[in-house]
Amino acid sequence: MLNMRSTRQPGGGTTAAPPSDLTARARIRDGAIRLFGEHGFGVGLRAIAQEAGVSVGLVAHHFGSKDGLREACDAHVLSALNEARRAADVSGPSGAMITQLAAVAEFAPLVAYVFRSVQAGGQLARDFVEHAAADAAAFLERSAASGLVRPSRDEVARARALTSQSIGSLALELALDPPGPGESMSEAIERYVERYTAPLLELYTDGLFTDSSMLDAYLEYERAHPPPTPSSGSPKTPETPRPRPRKATHDQHQ
Repeated sequence: MLNMRSTRQPGGGTTAAPPSDLTARARIRDGAIRLFGEHGFGVGLRAIAQEAGVSVGLVAHHFGSKDGLREACDAHVLSALNEARRAADVSGPSGAMITQLAAVAEFAPLVAYVFRSVQAGGQLARDFVEHAAADAAAFLERSAASGLVRPSRDEVARARALTSQSIGSLALELALDPPGPGESMSEAIERYVERYTAPLLELYTDGLFTDSSMLDAYLEYERAHPPPTPSSGSPKTPETPRPRPRKATHDQHQ
């Protein structure tokens, strides 16, 4: 799940600070996050400058280009989400969760930005997801060490799966049920959080299967069909796909 809470930034401001309390650079960055999240990355620098109350020249002075601005937005959003995860280390999972839920409306623009970033694709989107998965893996390792979550046989793979499912679930929800007339992207994300928080917490807490038979069967299949390893120095060739597990037929269940 994507976590949201008020976060203090290196410049002394917070993502929720009044615009007048922020530096010009921070106002530009935060204005860009809001507009990119609401309307996508087609928003121009002139609109961002107007949102921040500065000139287009000042945007270029601080960030160089639109790509430079987006990279700064990426770093800020990832930092904010990381700060939210670290809150669980300090205040405990339940206290952090209540704080984050109370701040959903305030920090929905960050989640909207994540959605737009993945929707846009490209190298920046790939880098963003890679960083998000790495941050999630570090959080899960700390959480497993503290007893908050169960350890995994492959922490990196689990973090990547959770990151993909979290972002993918949001993307699917917004594609099938986008903001309605007069509804902002942030309001649509609030609706998403309200709809899925309880069932996801139940799934993460209680689990789904009643025993390990399906996992055991798949791990046995993996051991029997390891992926091919290319020989050292040989040119790369497309991997031969492993045979897929056969689906049980109706007769096999009789």
